[in-house]
Amino acid sequence: MVGFARHAGLPGDDGTTGARTSVVNSPCPQIPENAPFNPSQRQWINGYLAGLFSGRTAASAEVPRASHGPLVFLWGSQTGGAESLAKKFAKDATARGFQAAAIGLDACQPNDIAGHARACIITSTYGDGDMPDNAQACWDALAAPDAPRMENLSFSVLALGDRNYTRFCHAGLLFDERLAELGAKRLLPRVDCDVDEEAKGHQWFADLMKLLAPDATATPDAPAAPDTQCFDKTRPFPAVLKTNRVLTGEGSAKETRHFEIVLDGSGLEYEAGDALGVVPSNCPDLVAEILSAAGLDGMETVALKDGSSMTLREALISRLDLSPFLAALPQPGTTAADLVAPLRPLQHRLYSISSSPKAHPGEVHLTVGIVRYELDGRQRKGVCSTFLADRANAAVPVFIHKSPGFRLPQDFTRPVIMIGPGTGVAPFRAFLEERRATAPNSRNWLFFGDQHVATDFLYRNELEAMFAEGVLTHLDTAFSRDQERKIYVQDRMMERAATLWEWIGDGAHIYVCGDAKRMAKDVDAALHRIVAAQGNLSEEDAKAFINRLKTEKRYQRDVY
Repeated sequence: MVGFARHAGLPGDDGTTGARTSVVNSPCPQIPENAPFNPSQRQWINGYLAGLFSGRTAASAEVPRASHGPLVFLWGSQTGGAESLAKKFAKDATARGFQAAAIGLDACQPNDIAGHARACIITSTYGDGDMPDNAQACWDALAAPDAPRMENLSFSVLALGDRNYTRFCHAGLLFDERLAELGAKRLLPRVDCDVDEEAKGHQWFADLMKLLAPDATATPDAPAAPDTQCFDKTRPFPAVLKTNRVLTGEGSAKETRHFEIVLDGSGLEYEAGDALGVVPSNCPDLVAEILSAAGLDGMETVALKDGSSMTLREALISRLDLSPFLAALPQPGTTAADLVAPLRPLQHRLYSISSSPKAHPGEVHLTVGIVRYELDGRQRKGVCSTFLADRANAAVPVFIHKSPGFRLPQDFTRPVIMIGPGTGVAPFRAFLEERRATAPNSRNWLFFGDQHVATDFLYRNELEAMFAEGVLTHLDTAFSRDQERKIYVQDRMMERAATLWEWIGDGAHIYVCGDAKRMAKDVDAALHRIVAAQGNLSEEDAKAFINRLKTEKRYQRDVY
């Protein structure tokens, strides 16, 4: 979601289970598409086979070694962080002699979990305490009164979250407590990881390995080929900001900007649906206020938690999260060491990419709501949004964050329904550019909304041109403040319920991007009502229908 800063979960390796040089070159067996299994069952079996076959070594290189048995990593992920971490740990566990597999929670039910001797759950928390989309159906079944007993299961939970939310790591907490209630035994206590505590996640895995196979060491991989795409959040690419223009019109209550960033020479590649990580620096004016309030000149040397040392001013500008000082500045006489001691590391922000690489090769576009407001007589600024708008004059440190859970259908004939008010339109601009290039005859439907049509119709000329040429089959807008009764995108959905149901029956994929706290919940509720009414289904059957859409990757959300 663009315009709302979001944090990634723990970073992970994109490799799949068992990808090491000693693995036999023959492909891992896969369940045929015509086999009598539903998508969830097929994913489960294929994931398990991947774990089993990842441990097979070439005959010429076979060395007798202990087998530590099966170990499954079940992941719940909204943006890919928990998924990539589960795959990395499964790969490492396989190299240590386990029959390990990483499987999405959308591909299993409580009976599947109960059938394992050892299972680790790695899950993020979506929004303020909710389950990730791919974990919801499994959790609903697990929380039900008739969930199976699990006395034969040993488990541990790694929870990923963000302390800025009230219900920090709540999804992981729920899984941890419920499995224990059902009789499962904890291998290790649950570990909760904030966005700046990724080392805790790796320590959890190390402790797990020490417990289950204290003498096991990973089989080393052969040296990897040079990686030209090696930029990440710890080593961002210094990209050039080519374009910075305001999208909203004069008189708008919002400031939304369009940024174009050049990636030439980076080796970075992305797909429509991915996000761009931006590593910002703090506003020098705020830093000056803090130093003045404390009576410091900024040239004092400070030691940071990662062991590095630098001047206080440099640390405050580029390394530390200054949000505590938005509420109150430090007291006079505060020492440099006391000033930095409670501060968290400054985090990158992720913004959904609003361009297709097919339409803009070598570039990445962003659509960002700029945060500026006054509180208690002081001007406040969003760290990253105003960094891009006001201070990124030379280089913008960036990296690509893959979003495997937010992808266009591979089948170009499938209709696409996109719901993205405000800056939530960003990934759908990318989707439409992609569909124009790859599937010009496809059916695409966009619901867009904001406050006023005259000042807040983002990308109006582009969208109306796409509608005129047929790339957009339907364009439904909802401008809430242009009439006495406020109208939102979910209201437009209800007005078009019959046609929406027809598109869903034709295999449409549904995408939502924007604010999680209100819009996404209202849109989800509207979708449930449409399915129930148009499909003549009970509330419970409508819920099951929506869950099947999620399992089949036909209902995907990029909301925070």
